[in-house]
Amino acid sequence: MRNKKEKLRLNGGFTLVELLLVIGIIATLAVVTFVALDPAQRFADARDARRTSDVETILSAVHQYVIDNKGDFPSGVDETEKQLGTASSGCEATYGECSANTSYCLDISGDLAKYLKTIPYDPQTGSAASTQYTIVSDSNGIVTVKACDTEGETVISVSR
Repeated sequence: MRNKKEKLRLNGGFTLVELLLVIGIIATLAVVTFVALDPAQRFADARDARRTSDVETILSAVHQYVIDNKGDFPSGVDETEKQLGTASSGCEATYGECSANTSYCLDISGDLAKYLKTIPYDPQTGSAASTQYTIVSDSNGIVTVKACDTEGETVISVSR
Protein backbone atom coordinates (compact mmCIF):
# COMPACT_ATOMS: atom_id res chain seq x y z
CA MET A 1 0.00 0.00 0.00
CA ARG A 2 2.82 2.38 0.75
CA ASN A 3 4.31 1.93 -2.68
CA LYS A 4 1.00 2.83 -4.30
CA LYS A 5 0.71 6.14 -2.33
CA GLU A 6 4.30 7.03 -3.14
CA LYS A 7 3.65 6.40 -6.85
CA LEU A 8 0.52 8.62 -6.79
CA ARG A 9 2.38 11.41 -5.04
CA LEU A 10 5.25 11.27 -7.53
CA ASN A 11 2.97 11.18 -10.60
CA GLY A 12 0.25 13.49 -9.23
CA GLY A 13 -0.03 17.29 -9.58
CA PHE A 14 -0.97 20.07 -7.25
CA THR A 15 -3.95 19.82 -4.96
CA LEU A 16 -6.92 22.11 -5.41
CA VAL A 17 -6.00 24.09 -2.29
CA GLU A 18 -2.47 24.67 -3.56
CA LEU A 19 -3.75 25.87 -6.93
CA LEU A 20 -6.25 28.26 -5.34
CA LEU A 21 -3.56 29.65 -3.06
CA VAL A 22 -1.18 30.33 -5.97
CA ILE A 23 -3.95 31.94 -8.06
CA GLY A 24 -4.91 34.15 -5.11
CA ILE A 25 -1.32 35.30 -4.62
CA ILE A 26 -0.89 36.10 -8.33
CA ALA A 27 -4.19 38.02 -8.42
CA THR A 28 -3.18 40.07 -5.37
CA LEU A 29 0.18 40.94 -6.90
CA ALA A 30 -1.49 41.94 -10.18
CA VAL A 31 -3.94 44.28 -8.42
CA VAL A 32 -1.19 45.88 -6.33
CA THR A 33 0.96 46.44 -9.43
CA PHE A 34 -1.93 47.91 -11.42
CA VAL A 35 -2.85 50.33 -8.63
CA ALA A 36 0.79 51.33 -8.08
CA LEU A 37 1.29 52.16 -11.76
CA ASP A 38 -1.86 54.34 -11.91
CA PRO A 39 -2.51 54.16 -15.66
CA ALA A 40 -4.78 57.21 -15.68
CA GLN A 41 -1.94 59.36 -14.35
CA ARG A 42 0.48 57.85 -16.89
CA PHE A 43 -1.88 58.82 -19.74
CA ALA A 44 -2.21 62.36 -18.34
CA ASP A 45 1.59 62.62 -18.10
CA ALA A 46 1.92 61.44 -21.71
CA ARG A 47 -0.58 64.06 -22.92
CA ASP A 48 1.29 66.80 -21.02
CA ALA A 49 4.58 65.62 -22.55
CA ARG A 50 2.99 65.96 -26.00
CA ARG A 51 1.74 69.45 -25.10
CA THR A 52 5.26 70.45 -24.06
CA SER A 53 6.67 69.13 -27.32
CA ASP A 54 3.98 70.91 -29.35
CA VAL A 55 4.60 74.26 -27.61
CA GLU A 56 8.35 73.99 -28.20
CA THR A 57 7.77 73.02 -31.85
CA ILE A 58 5.53 76.05 -32.46
CA LEU A 59 8.00 78.40 -30.77
CA SER A 60 10.91 76.98 -32.74
CA ALA A 61 9.01 77.48 -36.02
CA VAL A 62 8.17 81.08 -35.07
CA HIS A 63 11.83 81.77 -34.33
CA GLN A 64 12.90 80.27 -37.64
CA TYR A 65 10.35 82.54 -39.34
CA VAL A 66 11.71 85.59 -37.48
CA ILE A 67 15.28 84.74 -38.49
CA ASP A 68 14.36 84.21 -42.14
CA ASN A 69 12.27 87.42 -42.26
CA LYS A 70 14.82 89.79 -40.69
CA GLY A 71 13.09 90.18 -37.33
CA ASP A 72 9.47 90.33 -38.47
CA PHE A 73 6.93 88.19 -36.62
CA PRO A 74 4.27 86.11 -38.36
CA SER A 75 1.23 88.27 -39.11
CA GLY A 76 -1.03 88.70 -36.10
CA VAL A 77 1.56 87.87 -33.43
CA ASP A 78 1.65 90.89 -31.13
CA GLU A 79 1.16 91.91 -27.49
CA THR A 80 -2.40 90.53 -27.44
CA GLU A 81 -2.54 86.87 -26.49
CA LYS A 82 -4.40 84.85 -29.13
CA GLN A 83 -5.34 81.21 -29.48
CA LEU A 84 -3.88 79.49 -32.52
CA GLY A 85 -6.25 77.87 -35.01
CA THR A 86 -8.39 78.42 -38.07
CA ALA A 87 -11.76 79.19 -36.43
CA SER A 88 -13.29 82.62 -36.99
CA SER A 89 -15.20 82.58 -33.68
CA GLY A 90 -15.31 80.86 -30.30
CA CYS A 91 -11.59 81.14 -29.63
CA GLU A 92 -11.58 82.74 -26.19
CA ALA A 93 -9.15 80.87 -23.94
CA THR A 94 -9.29 82.45 -20.49
CA TYR A 95 -8.57 79.44 -18.30
CA GLY A 96 -5.47 77.78 -16.94
CA GLU A 97 -2.44 79.87 -17.86
CA CYS A 98 -4.10 81.41 -20.91
CA SER A 99 -5.83 84.77 -21.18
CA ALA A 100 -6.74 85.03 -24.88
CA ASN A 101 -9.81 87.28 -25.06
CA THR A 102 -10.09 87.58 -28.84
CA SER A 103 -13.11 85.86 -30.34
CA TYR A 104 -11.21 84.72 -33.45
CA CYS A 105 -8.27 82.34 -33.62
CA LEU A 106 -4.94 83.37 -35.11
CA ASP A 107 -4.11 81.29 -38.18
CA ILE A 108 -0.34 81.38 -38.68
CA SER A 109 -0.22 78.12 -40.63
CA GLY A 110 0.41 80.02 -43.89
CA ASP A 111 3.36 81.94 -42.48
CA LEU A 112 4.84 78.83 -40.84
CA ALA A 113 4.14 76.40 -43.70
CA LYS A 114 7.85 76.33 -44.55
CA TYR A 115 8.68 75.23 -40.97
CA LEU A 116 5.66 73.14 -39.92
CA LYS A 117 3.56 70.75 -41.96
CA THR A 118 0.56 71.51 -39.72
CA ILE A 119 0.09 73.50 -36.53
CA PRO A 120 -0.02 71.02 -33.62
CA TYR A 121 -3.10 70.95 -31.39
CA ASP A 122 -3.93 69.71 -27.90
CA PRO A 123 -4.09 65.89 -27.80
CA GLN A 124 -7.26 65.80 -25.71
CA THR A 125 -9.42 68.85 -26.48
CA GLY A 126 -7.80 70.61 -29.43
CA SER A 127 -8.49 70.67 -33.14
CA ALA A 128 -7.07 72.48 -36.16
CA ALA A 129 -9.81 75.09 -35.70
CA SER A 130 -9.07 75.64 -32.01
CA THR A 131 -5.67 74.28 -30.95
CA GLN A 132 -5.86 75.17 -27.21
CA TYR A 133 -2.38 76.78 -27.60
CA THR A 134 -1.87 80.55 -27.37
CA ILE A 135 0.85 82.88 -28.58
CA VAL A 136 1.85 86.38 -27.47
CA SER A 137 4.84 88.68 -27.94
CA ASP A 138 5.89 91.27 -25.40
CA SER A 139 7.33 94.75 -26.06
CA ASN A 140 10.88 93.34 -25.99
CA GLY A 141 10.16 90.81 -28.73
CA ILE A 142 9.98 87.80 -26.40
CA VAL A 143 7.50 85.29 -27.81
CA THR A 144 5.57 83.05 -25.40
CA VAL A 145 3.58 79.98 -26.45
CA LYS A 146 1.30 78.37 -23.85
CA ALA A 147 -0.76 75.19 -23.56
CA CYS A 148 -4.12 76.11 -22.03
CA ASP A 149 -5.69 72.76 -21.22
CA THR A 150 -2.99 71.06 -19.16
CA GLU A 151 -3.77 68.36 -16.63
CA GLY A 152 -2.95 68.37 -12.94
CA GLU A 153 -0.48 70.92 -11.61
CA THR A 154 1.51 71.18 -14.82
CA VAL A 155 2.03 74.63 -16.39
CA ILE A 156 3.29 74.49 -19.95
CA SER A 157 4.62 77.81 -21.18
CA VAL A 158 7.77 78.42 -23.21
CA SER A 159 9.33 81.82 -23.96
CA ARG A 160 12.29 82.96 -26.04
